[in-house]
Amino acid sequence: MKYHTYYVPSNVRRREIYHRDWIDFNKNGVMDPYEDPKRPIEERVEDLLSRMTLEEKIAQLRSTFCPSGCKAGNLSCVLRNLSPKEGAIKANELQREAIEETRLGIPVIIHDECLHGCVAKFSTSFPQAIALAATWDPDLVYRVAKAIAKETRARGIRQCLSPVVNVIRDVRAGRTEESFGEDPYLMSVMAYVYCKAFREEGIIATPKHFVANFIGDGGRDSHEIHLSERYLREICFPGFKAAIKAGALSVMAAYNSIDGIPCSCNKWLLTEVLRWEWGFEGFVVSDYNSVSGIVYKHHVTDRPEVAAKMALEAGLEVELPEISIYGEPLIRAVREGLVSEEVLDEAVRRVLRVKFLIGLFDNPYVDPEKAEEICSSREHVELALEAARKAIVLLKNENNILPLDKNKIKSIAVIGPLSDELRLGGYSGIPRSVVTPLEGIKEKLTGTNITIRHARGCPPDMDIYLPLASIYLIPPNGKPGEHGLMVEYFDNPDLAGKPVIKRVESLPWPGGFRYEWGYYSPDPRLPSDGFSVRWTGRLVPPESGLYELCLITSGGGARVWL
Repeated sequence: MKYHTYYVPSNVRRREIYHRDWIDFNKNGVMDPYEDPKRPIEERVEDLLSRMTLEEKIAQLRSTFCPSGCKAGNLSCVLRNLSPKEGAIKANELQREAIEETRLGIPVIIHDECLHGCVAKFSTSFPQAIALAATWDPDLVYRVAKAIAKETRARGIRQCLSPVVNVIRDVRAGRTEESFGEDPYLMSVMAYVYCKAFREEGIIATPKHFVANFIGDGGRDSHEIHLSERYLREICFPGFKAAIKAGALSVMAAYNSIDGIPCSCNKWLLTEVLRWEWGFEGFVVSDYNSVSGIVYKHHVTDRPEVAAKMALEAGLEVELPEISIYGEPLIRAVREGLVSEEVLDEAVRRVLRVKFLIGLFDNPYVDPEKAEEICSSREHVELALEAARKAIVLLKNENNILPLDKNKIKSIAVIGPLSDELRLGGYSGIPRSVVTPLEGIKEKLTGTNITIRHARGCPPDMDIYLPLASIYLIPPNGKPGEHGLMVEYFDNPDLAGKPVIKRVESLPWPGGFRYEWGYYSPDPRLPSDGFSVRWTGRLVPPESGLYELCLITSGGGARVWL
């Protein structure tokens, strides 16, 4: 249904709250100041803030993968596996829950990755950021960003965790494809047009990772950084400053630390530079679990309540992607007086302000039929092709072998494990249709006498090994029905001395026995690096036979004793 200025789905349950020009979010039958679209945003924010309980305030600083119950003001990646129409319907249902089934009816922000297209089913996939930068065409990148923003909003996603504004100058950096490259000026130009397009479409751009995320030793991601302020200001800051100038309404704090201070609790970065110097009017989000990293990676404190205080007072408003430090630890921090109500209110104020700025209170729903029309439209697919063509860079053409002459070629060999697959890169959606290199070559040579020979070549990955399900594992002296392994954690790399932690563990990962600690410690009592683990138990297969076991490790060593 169309209500003057906003769309309302036909399946809403509290129809009486949807008036012609406003929504009765708190269901009291009166247009309160925060519900009045004609009032100034600051007045609406203050009125709503004055009505909120402590728990309601903290909910606005939380995010979750599990939207049921609306205990968070932000939802993480909840529409990825849905088509545009399905996603829009789901987004409307999530907004309906937030609006109709909570006391104050505050709409939620749904976020996802939108680096070179929305990470969702049947999105248009544009060239990666490094390729877009290679076009040297800001107008083209602006049009690409507009298309991404339109497809994103059509689904009901209102915050994009993009663009990546980290200058990358080390070829060993593993996420170079996500960046606009090594030059601060080019980075600034591309970041500006990208964020400008998003702001114009009512999407919260989130330039990341603030700051210096990919320049650790050896190009390592998220490690400790020791750089001069001059280097930060001349090389690392310009892209972010341009993004803020263009209207980005969020910024993502990086995992790494700067001179020993984690970016997620660095007041100089998140408040003094971002807000006082650049005039940033939005809210800061954590990189996924980076607030927990204050405790488990950087070991600045061993108390989650103190980590909550440090992050919030530094200027980090929203913890992604799920409720952790900004859950019970933050509630305790406020009640114990570690965090003042004034600091909490300012953080909530910044989040609410953005929700009003992007029109979430005035037009919270989306039209599913329009979503299906906009996503992967012919116009957007043609734009993606234009961008791909302009991104091509010819590095060498020895003896002028290019362009190939069909009249001189008798056969073409297409070799490689990805020759008949399409890899779109990190943070990619699922296009409606794709053309693999082999398919494209065959189509191009249709009607000719050229023979095409294809071989997969060497596989890029080892055969797939499934994690070992704990049902087949029995710890030493295990009780009947007890499954898993005895796990001993040592605070040194040599399994020396007594274990700091000793316990039976099962199913640490859905579907099998698998550990991915990344940069973090598995427990506050252990260092984030330089610890060792011993697993002990018996393997009881479902039936006798020949089995192949594989042990995959990263960044360390492992031994198996049978």
